[in-house]
Amino acid sequence: MRRPVFARMYARVRPALDDQGAAEHRRRLLTGAAGRVVEVGAGDGGNFAHYPPAVESVLAVEPEPFLRAQAERQAASAPVAVEVVEGTADRLPAPDATADVVVVSLVLCSVPDQAAALAEARRVLRPGGELRFYEHVAADGGRLATVQRVVDATLWPLFAGGCHTHRDTVGAISAAGFTVEELDRFEFPPGRSTPASPHVLGRARLRA
Repeated sequence: MRRPVFARMYARVRPALDDQGAAEHRRRLLTGAAGRVVEVGAGDGGNFAHYPPAVESVLAVEPEPFLRAQAERQAASAPVAVEVVEGTADRLPAPDATADVVVVSLVLCSVPDQAAALAEARRVLRPGGELRFYEHVAADGGRLATVQRVVDATLWPLFAGGCHTHRDTVGAISAAGFTVEELDRFEFPPGRSTPASPHVLGRARLRA
């Protein structure tokens, strides 16, 4: 899981995207979260500052060594208790049914198998637990969808840390046994059309 070039590029670009509005998306993603949280693919810890006081603890899972080291630095100043650990989305280092919330933030585009990652989210969530998600997704048809398919089949995943732009992530969440209770679709960054522009932000509940 070493992606040193991408990791350093992401750590440099992420604050600039936050300044353009991603920080507000992260705040919205985590508003109202409470209890024990597992964050999957924590990156450099960009979410940590936005966790509300009702969160008891965050287990932040990140496989990439450089990003994990950056996340550990962010955890030291987080407003809640954050433990950063090594792990992957399809093998979370957490016991069954122990999390109140699982957070996925710009990670389901890059996991090798969305169904396996979401099955792990199901496993670690308690009955009725929440999945909070903030992801870029497949365009709804048209020229951009065609462009996404082309870039996914060529160089985009190689240079973007395994990212795939044309994924129906909301459909995958529903298929994994979650009921989507809140969903916002938008373009980001604003005013720029790129293969990664279509975004979703929302909340889903684990079905019994």
